[in-house]
Amino acid sequence: MILLDKPYVSQFLKDTITKYNFSALDTGDIIEDGEIALIGSEEIIQKFKNEPNSRLYTNSENSINWVSTHLAFTKLPEYIKLFKNKVEFRKLIKSIYPDFFFKEVSLQNLDQLDLDELPMPFIIKPAVGFLSLGVHKVVNKVEWLKVKQDIHKEFTNAKSLFPIEVVNASSFIIEEVIAGHEFAFDAYFDENGEAVVLGISQHLFASEKDVSDRVYFTSKELIQTYLPQFTHFVESLGKKADIKNFPVHIEVRVDDKGKLIPIEVNPMRFGGWCTTADMTHLATNLNPYHCFLNNIKPDWNQILDDMDDEIYSLIILDNSTGIPSDNIAQFDYKKLLKQFSNPLELRKIDYKTYPIFGMLFTKSEKSKFGEVEEILVSNLSEFVTEK
Repeated sequence: MILLDKPYVSQFLKDTITKYNFSALDTGDIIEDGEIALIGSEEIIQKFKNEPNSRLYTNSENSINWVSTHLAFTKLPEYIKLFKNKVEFRKLIKSIYPDFFFKEVSLQNLDQLDLDELPMPFIIKPAVGFLSLGVHKVVNKVEWLKVKQDIHKEFTNAKSLFPIEVVNASSFIIEEVIAGHEFAFDAYFDENGEAVVLGISQHLFASEKDVSDRVYFTSKELIQTYLPQFTHFVESLGKKADIKNFPVHIEVRVDDKGKLIPIEVNPMRFGGWCTTADMTHLATNLNPYHCFLNNIKPDWNQILDDMDDEIYSLIILDNSTGIPSDNIAQFDYKKLLKQFSNPLELRKIDYKTYPIFGMLFTKSEKSKFGEVEEILVSNLSEFVTEK
């Protein structure tokens, strides 16, 4: 069963629901009449009462409140809380990473922090957050003053966009900076708690200070390299948390010595806005939604044999122009597409509502990956016309 909610449901997910006759509930008034067949809340509730091992996926964490309200008799709210709150997650894995520094602090107490007691540089982010909202890297005391101002401004705007279950500015977590390359991967735990990895991508950054979500990419080489290590990690996590019949989106870093340190685990979904699962399908022809809901374990050996050697990228066109959305007359999507040798899918987003112009999936030969690296460092102002 699937819960559908704002901010975005991809056509691929809608087609998957129709093709496999999955039961879907619209919890966010986002599906137009007649677009796909929908069910009522009571059908899902009754399904879980009759079959405790039922599986539920949501495209958006906006549905968390619905789960907490209607499925409190299941394990789902417990699983969600464990992963959604980054402080609780750090406590869960503290025995595995005993030397990792983290500290919880309230928004009201940011000014009282003694920076001499913190590792410098450090990362600060909301204990309950989404995308890169409120995530900052602090490298010195002077910069800390600006970061505090930015945090207050960001969360004033966020309150109108996301429910408190998705983004909560009351509590923050401060962590030591994790070195290495960053990766995101989708997975699920089956009815026995065994882990199944459904796709791997690498998160690229424009600089050491960059914390944005601009570019993710996947490839045959990438999956071959990291699939065994990431599977081992999520298996260990599943045993630690004793989780079953549950999908997750996991972010980790791997340093130069091959050591993996988790960043966070996002509950009940794969990549937000129907991103990483859809990219996996484009690159591998695997359908992660179908795999989870029908308990399918991918034959990765066969999938990798059938894959090409090109690089598949997800480009999140966040508004980094410095221009308020109300002052933007238009975004030139045609000009954007001309920058890429093989654009696969463009998703235009209402940038007046969300701080994103759109999302673009591309396919690149290795020799042409520079086109992706170029958009990584752009603030996108060359595509914007001001009023």
